[in-house]
Amino acid sequence: MEEKISCDGGHEFKLLLSCPSGLSPSQVSVVFDEAYDRIPHSDSSLEHSISEIWDARVQQSSSLYNGTKFRYGGYNFDVGNDPKQQPHVSLQLGLTDYRTFVGTNLSPIWERYLVPSEDDCIQCQHTSSPLGNGAVVETSDKKILVLQRSNKVGEFPGYFVFPGGHPEPQEVGIISHEGFQELNQCRTINNKVSQEMFDSIVREVVEEIGAPADSLSSPIFIGISRRVMNVRPTAFFFIKCNLQSDEIQQLYSSAQDGFESTQLYAVSMSDLENMASKMPGCHRGGFALYKLMVLR
Repeated sequence: MEEKISCDGGHEFKLLLSCPSGLSPSQVSVVFDEAYDRIPHSDSSLEHSISEIWDARVQQSSSLYNGTKFRYGGYNFDVGNDPKQQPHVSLQLGLTDYRTFVGTNLSPIWERYLVPSEDDCIQCQHTSSPLGNGAVVETSDKKILVLQRSNKVGEFPGYFVFPGGHPEPQEVGIISHEGFQELNQCRTINNKVSQEMFDSIVREVVEEIGAPADSLSSPIFIGISRRVMNVRPTAFFFIKCNLQSDEIQQLYSSAQDGFESTQLYAVSMSDLENMASKMPGCHRGGFALYKLMVLR
């Protein structure tokens, strides 16, 4: 399912995939292959600008560092012919890095990397498009957890977001495509990357919110949203927490990655509707995916 919602600037989003029933880890697999890597642009000046933009950013902020990320390259969705068969999603992932993300998706001329096409993967074939992740976390008193981003972060400072980040190739021992060509190695690494999709969002919630991992339910996958500005894709999950919102507020004060945000809010659905106007597009899309899940 694809849906586009029009808003202003960075608020606009597109739902690339919606799974309102929620998919468990057994219903989500990954094909990790260099076929889903970024294709360099034929314009050499555009390619050269990637390093120029990165070098300028590093000079502005010495804390910036390059690291590998999984690149979103599409999906296959199998609903099956048997009504008893569970739906299954296969995510197609390549490899990219933060430097290329800054130099393509976050470039002031990012739209020049796009290919005119109705096919999302063709349209974005020249962008880095690392797959981010986000979690809609519901507390035991039925509140949803939302963070307000620090004014010191690079993207959308001061905006409201769900906890999240990125699945990390390094967590499963990936630094390149080398060494995974054999069939049994491909299966092993695909299984590891698939597990990392779910493990990573739990890590992000623990690090950003401060809630212990054993207070969280197993995540369920609810879809992929893409911010129209910068064509930034994010996989969203739904997680229940067995703690009350006031308990989590106390834990948040000592969260490992608390520096990335300035405040934690525990809000109702109606409050979240009002806050959504100050969410980046990919997270507004995450809220839309959550509403589809709730209303099904």
